[in-house]
Amino acid sequence: MLHSLRFRLLLTLMIVTGAALGIIALYASQVTTREFERSVVGILRYQDPRLEVKIIMIQKTVTQLTGESSIWVDLQDLLEQMGASARSRFVMADLYGTVYADSENKMIGYRMDTKQSKPIAVYLIEGIPILMYFEPLDVPDLEKIGKEFSNSVNRSLLLAILGAGGLALLMTLALSRSFLRPVDALREAARRMGSGDLSQRVDMQAKGEVGELAKAFNSMADNLERLELLRRTMVTDIAHELRTPLSNVRGYLEAIQDGMVQPMPEVINSLHEEAMLLNRLVNDLQELALAEAGKLKIETQPLDTRQMVLRAAGREQQNASQKKLRLRTELPAELPPVCADPERLGQILHNLLDNAIQHTPEGGEIAITAERQAGFIEIKVQDTGSGIAAEHLPFIFERFYRADQSRSRTTGGAGLGLAIVKQLVEAQGGEVSAYSKVGQGTTISFSLPIAQEGEAVAIEEAAASTRIRNQQPPIDQHSTP
Repeated sequence: MLHSLRFRLLLTLMIVTGAALGIIALYASQVTTREFERSVVGILRYQDPRLEVKIIMIQKTVTQLTGESSIWVDLQDLLEQMGASARSRFVMADLYGTVYADSENKMIGYRMDTKQSKPIAVYLIEGIPILMYFEPLDVPDLEKIGKEFSNSVNRSLLLAILGAGGLALLMTLALSRSFLRPVDALREAARRMGSGDLSQRVDMQAKGEVGELAKAFNSMADNLERLELLRRTMVTDIAHELRTPLSNVRGYLEAIQDGMVQPMPEVINSLHEEAMLLNRLVNDLQELALAEAGKLKIETQPLDTRQMVLRAAGREQQNASQKKLRLRTELPAELPPVCADPERLGQILHNLLDNAIQHTPEGGEIAITAERQAGFIEIKVQDTGSGIAAEHLPFIFERFYRADQSRSRTTGGAGLGLAIVKQLVEAQGGEVSAYSKVGQGTTISFSLPIAQEGEAVAIEEAAASTRIRNQQPPIDQHSTP
C-alpha cells in the first residue's frame, strides 16, 4: 500500500495542494488583517464629520482674539469645551512640539512627540505657526476588533481549504484510477510475460508517455517472442547441423568395426571431410559468440582495397565457374585504402561471395563494386538470385536464420555466414545493410573507415614498389568465368 504508485501519486498531489492552499491562506490572512486595521484606524481618526466645523470655529476665534493678551486663555477654554463635547483630545503646539493649549490641560508647557501624530490644521498666532493635533478618546478596542476579524477570516479560510482539499482528494482518486488503469494493464501483462507467456500484448489507445510505454512494451514482447522462437530454432538447427556429420562418422566407424567397410583412403577422406564440417561449425559459433561479446581479436591496419577485393574474387572464381556464374568487379581506379583487419576483411568478402554463389542460379551474375563515401569505403556484393521477401529481410543477419526454411545445410548453409559478417563489420567500426527484390536479386553492402592520409601514402608506395620489383602489371578489375 505505502509503496504503490497510486498511494504515492495521491500523497504527492495532496502535499502539493495542501502547501499551495496553506501559502495562499497565510498570505490572504495577513493582507486582510493589515488592510482592515489600516482602514478602521483611518476612519476613526480622520473621518469625524464634526471635525471640520471645529477647525473653522478655532480659526474664527484666533482671528477675533488676535492682539488680545488673553488669547491663549480663551483658546484653552475653547479646546476644553470642544474636547468634552466631542469626547476627543485637541492639542495645539508649535513646530518644536511645545504645547500651548491642551483640552485635557495636562501637557501645557511640555513638549510632545509630534512624530506619533498627524496635524489636522495650522494657525498663525502672534507670528508663530501653531499646529493642531486631534486624537479621539472614545476609540473602540482596535486590537480586539482586529483579532476577532482575523479569527473570522482564518475560520473562513480553513473551511475553504478543507473543502478544496476534500474536492482535490476526490478528483485525484478519480483521475488516478483513469491514469493508472493502463499502468495496471502493463503490470499484469509484464507479470504474465515473466511467467513465460510471451504472447502478452497491451491493447490501449492512450497517448503521451503511457501510450509510448505501451508501444515499447509491445515491441519488447514481439522481440522476446521472436528471439525465443529463434533460440528454439537455433537449438534445433545446431542439433541438425551436428547430427548429420556425426551420423556419417558413426556409420563409417561402425561399418569398419563390423568389417563391412575397409579403411580405404576414400573412407578416411570422407571421415576427414565430415570432421572438418564439424570443426568449421564449432569455429563459426565460437567466433560469433566472441564477436557478440566484444572479445574478438581485431588488428586493423591500412589495406589496399582494390587488392583485397580482387584477391577475394579470385579465390571464389572457381566456385562461380562450376555453377556457370559470371563473377565481375567494378572498382574505381583511385580507391583509397581501408582501415581493417586483413584476415577479417577476407572472411567478410568470402562469406558474402559464398552466400551469393549459393543463392544465384546457373547462368546468373555476381558483381562486386566499391565506392568512396564520407570517410568510408562502401563495398557491395550484388547477385541475380531469387531475392528475399521484405518480411524476411530485417532478420537475415541473425544466426541460423534462413529466409527459405526448406533449404538444407547442403543448399542453404548453416545460416551463420551473414551473422558473422555483421559482427565482423561492426567490430571494425563499419555498418552492413541489405536490399533485395524478389525475382531480381539481392545486394548486400558494408562500409569500413578509410585509412589515415599518412598510412594511405605508405600503402600506395608499398604496392607500387612491389609491382616494380615483380615486374607485374596491376590486376585487372574485371573477371569472367
